[in-house]
Amino acid sequence: MPLIGWPLVDLRRAPDGPRDRQLLMGEAVEIAPLSPSGLARKSPGWVAVRARRDDYPGHIPEAALTTGRVTHRISARATHAYSAPDFKSAERLSLSHGARLEVLAQEGRFAETPQGYVPRAHLAPLAGRESDPVSVAELFLGTPYLWGGNSAFGIDCSGLVQAGCLACGIACPGDSGDQESALGETLPENAPLQRGDLLFWRGHVAWVAGPGTLLHANVHHMAVAYEPLQAAISRIAAQGDGPVTARKRLKGLT
Repeated sequence: MPLIGWPLVDLRRAPDGPRDRQLLMGEAVEIAPLSPSGLARKSPGWVAVRARRDDYPGHIPEAALTTGRVTHRISARATHAYSAPDFKSAERLSLSHGARLEVLAQEGRFAETPQGYVPRAHLAPLAGRESDPVSVAELFLGTPYLWGGNSAFGIDCSGLVQAGCLACGIACPGDSGDQESALGETLPENAPLQRGDLLFWRGHVAWVAGPGTLLHANVHHMAVAYEPLQAAISRIAAQGDGPVTARKRLKGLT
């Protein structure tokens, strides 16, 4: 199956069109079949794909595709691939949390990969799972808000939720509306909220980080930030985006 060979690539609605989501190095995609009326229409230099992680469709540059295998993922917020197993050597590229690589060998504090030498402390086996999606989301604190972003270099509200879920082995759609439909169980309005719950608005989603505190990527802060829960509910309503539309609890989280 084809893999993303660039550190980060926009998944676009059409060739040279607007970004809908992003794909990270090593993520698998399926090539969409050519169809007179379907998604895939041949455009020089572009290919229509569906992301294996969530079936999200879009177009990417054909040059972004590669083949191979992956064995590990980036577990830190971000890291570098170096030209030698030495922190003072030149970096070749930057990689976001969630990027996937093949580890060829271990050398001291570094893992050798086809992209270069990556600090072993920033890697986790692909089969390994995190236990707390909010802890994963907290790695992104201060990350700039980016519409359609899925990386430590820019992320949006649904990208932040998906990053936490996927790291914990929880299937998760890419957009907040689909996440509201697919994730967890609906909570009554008077149910106490706990860490790991999700609050949804029209076009927005936030993690509950703790009693009275949200964690979300949002335009108000233009970053991933904590915000008092009641203050956020009031602010979002006042700016015309309406009330909370759903309160959800992910299965298996306590």
